[in-house]
Amino acid sequence: MRLVEVADKYTAEQFLKVPFLIYKDDPNWICPLFNDINAVFNPSKNNFFSFGKCTRWILLDEKGIAIGRIAAFINNKKAYNEEVPTGGCGFFECINDQQAAFALLDQAKLWLIENGMKAVMGPINFGETDMWWGLLVDGFTNPYYGMNYNPAYYQHFFVSYGFKVKYEQISNKIDVKRGMPEKVFKIAKWVEKRTGYTFKSLDKSNIKKYASDFKEIYNDAWKDFENFTPVTDATIQETLEKIKPVMDPNLIWFSYTETNEPVAFVMILPDTNELIKGLNGKLDLLGKMKFVWNKFTTRHKKMRAVIMGTKEAYRNQGLESCMFMKLQEYVQPLGQYEELELSWVGDFNSKMLALHQAVGATYAKKHTTYLLRF
Repeated sequence: MRLVEVADKYTAEQFLKVPFLIYKDDPNWICPLFNDINAVFNPSKNNFFSFGKCTRWILLDEKGIAIGRIAAFINNKKAYNEEVPTGGCGFFECINDQQAAFALLDQAKLWLIENGMKAVMGPINFGETDMWWGLLVDGFTNPYYGMNYNPAYYQHFFVSYGFKVKYEQISNKIDVKRGMPEKVFKIAKWVEKRTGYTFKSLDKSNIKKYASDFKEIYNDAWKDFENFTPVTDATIQETLEKIKPVMDPNLIWFSYTETNEPVAFVMILPDTNELIKGLNGKLDLLGKMKFVWNKFTTRHKKMRAVIMGTKEAYRNQGLESCMFMKLQEYVQPLGQYEELELSWVGDFNSKMLALHQAVGATYAKKHTTYLLRF
C-alpha cells in the first residue's frame, strides 16, 4: 500500500472516486456533488483557509487502485481553544481493512503533529458543523445531503485506533403528515396574540437584509457554546450560494420584535439528495440538465432543518413554536412532504434537545465526534 498526497487534478479525481468502491453495493448511499467536496479544499471558495490550512491523501493498493482517503486540517480559530492544540481529520473512506485504515489515520496524525497539534477531532469538516460532521453510528438509513454516511465498520476503526467520544450528535425527525402536538399551536397562538412579535419568511429580493439578520441572530444564539466562532459575512455568502438552487423561501423563517430587531430564525431546505440521485456527483452540462429536470418533476418527500437559533435574551418565549407553526401551515397543504429531520444536536445541548421533544420530534439517528490525544 502507498499513500499519495493529493496535489494535482488526477489525484483529486481519485480522491472523489474512492467512495464508489466503498458503497458500490449500498443502495442508501448517494454521491455528494463533486463541486461541493472540491470547494472544501479550494482556498478561493473556502474562507476557512484564511485562518487555517488542510491537505489530503489517497491510499493505493499494490495495483494502484485507490482504496482509501483522508483529509487533515487545522482551524486556527478553534485549535487553541481546546485543552491542547487540536486539529481535525475527515472525509475518511476506506475498504474494510484495518491496516489500510490505520495507515490513513497515521498519516493524518503525523501531519498534524508536524504542524504543532497535540490532538485530533474527527471525522469532521474543514468548515461549519452543519456539513459532513461526525461518524454515523446508528440509523443507517438514506442520509440527508451533507450528513455523513458511512459503513458501520468505520466505528471499529476509530475506536480501535484509540479515539474517544467527545460528544454524540442526535438527529430527530418530525412526521409532517401527523404534524406537531396541539400544545405547540396553543403556545404559538398565545405568543401571536399577547406579544408584538412578527414572523417573516425569507424574501429573495432583499437577501442582503436577511443575511445580516441571520448573522446577528446566529452570533448571539451560539456564543456560549464550546469553541464558538462568530460567523462571517463570507461564510454566510458561501452558504447562500450553496443553497440557492434548492432554496424554498417559505421554509426559512425569522422572528422580529416590535422594533424590528431580528431575534430568531429557522432554516429548512428540501433534501438535495432527492435531486442529485443518479448524477454520481457530476454537475456538468448533463448533470445540470438532470438536476433541473429532477427539480421540476421530483415530488419532495423530505426536508431538513439545517440550522436554527434564538438570541439569548429572547429564549423561552415561544418563538420557535410560532415559526414551526408557520412552517406547518405552509407545508401540510402542499401534501408532498413526509418527513422533517431537525439539525443534529450535541448531547451537551439539553435545551435544544428539550425543544425537539416539545415540537413532537422522535429519534432518527446518531453521529459521534471523536477525539484522540497524541
